[in-house]
Amino acid sequence: MSRFWNSNTRNLKPYVAGEQPKDKSFIKLNTNENPYPPSPMVMERIKGFNLDDLRLYPNTEGLVVKKAVARFFGISEDEIFVGNGSDEVLAFLFKAFFDKTTPIAFPDITYSFYPVYSALYEIPYTKVPVNEDFTIDLDKYPQEAKAIIFANPNAPTGLGIPRDTIEGLLKARPDTLVVVDEAYVDFGGESCVPLIERYDNLIVVQTLSKSRSLAGMRIGLAMGQKALMEGLIRVKDSFNSYPLDALAQVAAAAAFEDTAYFDETRERIIKTRESTKAALRALGAQVTDSLTNFLFVRLPGISGAEALAKLRQQGVLVRNFQSPPINDWLRITIGTEMDMKKVVEIVSKVIAQ
Repeated sequence: MSRFWNSNTRNLKPYVAGEQPKDKSFIKLNTNENPYPPSPMVMERIKGFNLDDLRLYPNTEGLVVKKAVARFFGISEDEIFVGNGSDEVLAFLFKAFFDKTTPIAFPDITYSFYPVYSALYEIPYTKVPVNEDFTIDLDKYPQEAKAIIFANPNAPTGLGIPRDTIEGLLKARPDTLVVVDEAYVDFGGESCVPLIERYDNLIVVQTLSKSRSLAGMRIGLAMGQKALMEGLIRVKDSFNSYPLDALAQVAAAAAFEDTAYFDETRERIIKTRESTKAALRALGAQVTDSLTNFLFVRLPGISGAEALAKLRQQGVLVRNFQSPPINDWLRITIGTEMDMKKVVEIVSKVIAQ
């Protein structure tokens, strides 16, 4: 710790990402990456990119991406903001709309970057307990909260909230900003993007890291009415005018254009998820009804930490969150069909031991 750190830096508890092993000998199912490569259209666009153009700054607004996203969702380009991964988009969002005078609320079990950003920007927050079955009850959120933030489907539980329920919240609390983090929505959830036109208190955040296989490119989106997006642009241009590089913009646009490949790969992941869930339940494991590209699993008769270690010894990397009440649960990313069959075999041996 440096003597030059300020008090805020000293008190921060940064987000801890999943392990990135140096070799590829593991079945890596701990960071929710897509097991399939990016769209062939993405590959072709990158190969065809004029490398001489790398001497030029990229478009500040990611215009080519916004055009593709607007066509995909049927919304206006003015209702789209692009950034360097959804984590950066969330960081801009927290800075643009919240401060010491705007208390916010989010579930006590959800994406662990929310409390990190709250601490970074010194934003007061309330963690609202989820139900015993890990579902989120939006009626429990305090009226004094100026914003409500949650992942839908939620992480790491994988459970989703119907769009109608979220619309009910938007109607009931028109003066509360509702941020819906849809990192995993393409694997079975209901997107709230169709609600943007009707509600000026809604922001939807998405990423291309999961369903579009571009985790290595770092591309994220926010969508909401024009005035909200202008707030994000003001923060972005006060921090970094060029958050999305030229190659990432080319890749993102192609990923949204190739809808056939997008549908094919996500359906394969959903099918593998469902067959793996059934197989794990047959072994006696508890598994939530996930709508994501991962499963939330509790193995019978073994702690989460021990299960994590035993699977690692067998060459499988998964994620375990050590805080109660989910400390005995594992988050297992869905890999290829072959990967998941091997995982079920290994889990069976671990349970038998």
